[in-house]
Amino acid sequence: MIRLTFLLRRKPGASTAEFQDYWRTIHGPLVARYATTLNILRYVQVHTLDDPVNQQLAGARGKMEPPYDGVAELWWTSRETLASSFRSAAGHAAARELLEDETKFIDLPNSPLWLAYEYPQVNPIPEELVAREHSSLVKLFFCLRHPPSLSLEQAQLYWRTSHGPTIRGVAGAMRMRRYLQVHRFEDDLEQELRSSRGTRIAPYTGHAEAWFERADLAIMGSTTEGRRAMQIAVEDEANFIDFANSAIWLAKERVFIDQH
Repeated sequence: MIRLTFLLRRKPGASTAEFQDYWRTIHGPLVARYATTLNILRYVQVHTLDDPVNQQLAGARGKMEPPYDGVAELWWTSRETLASSFRSAAGHAAARELLEDETKFIDLPNSPLWLAYEYPQVNPIPEELVAREHSSLVKLFFCLRHPPSLSLEQAQLYWRTSHGPTIRGVAGAMRMRRYLQVHRFEDDLEQELRSSRGTRIAPYTGHAEAWFERADLAIMGSTTEGRRAMQIAVEDEANFIDFANSAIWLAKERVFIDQH
């Protein structure tokens, strides 16, 4: 599968509540209407929470970028399926209508997007977890950039082959339910999507996502084992992440399309 990650900032003058309400009640159903036309396998809205843990997570890493207002995540079976979805007359018309609606509530120049592949690290059984609005789960979203001293390939290799095993080793102490690495890859399709939206913000190296029981986050910070696990994670992150140009926050998920 291939994923599109689209980090969203709301238009100036709109409140977070207004932005998320329009996104959920108007734009989400509009995307779902075109699931078949655009061959979308899955579409999830990740709504940022106003949670004090956001400050704690960022504070443990020093100065970081402010959280985005949300993330649109879309899946296709393959890169070829994604490319062909927008080439037909019907697909082109659907994409145009969706973009027109995006302009009503998204600050498009400041909302970066990119294509990526998943690298699962910690998986539950059953594998699928969703931090739904009324569930006790929350999703941690960590969009990261690598430092200038590393290339994209070097940073992603370290992330996948060194940091991944490190996190798996402390996942129990962190009470982590699931952990995925989602690595960006460079592609002409990304440039087309960015150009059509006038995107100015550079894409990230990728993002990490992890699911927790909300209560477990408080417990983790109150135990010696949990604090040590967090220290190990952050110290290793510093080997490949530019914290000042990365962001981290908690969110809830709303699933609009799921054809797994």
